[in-house]
Amino acid sequence: MNNSFWDKLCLTLLIIGGINWGLVGIFEFDLVAWLFGGTTALLSRAVYILVAVSAVWCSTLLFRDNEHSDEIRTIG
Repeated sequence: MNNSFWDKLCLTLLIIGGINWGLVGIFEFDLVAWLFGGTTALLSRAVYILVAVSAVWCSTLLFRDNEHSDEIRTIG
């Protein structure tokens, strides 16, 4: 699997995490905890960990060279 797949997967998890934090901030409602049995439930903790790992992965996007910029330079 290429980086593009992992980038999209991690961004999707970050969006889920961001929506969840928005719900916590606005409504004091943790959707992940509600779906998976509380904040200390194994599945909830797994989702929280996956979101955190996704954040670390996506932070590398800030420091990567744009893969398509080389193609554009060679064409132009």
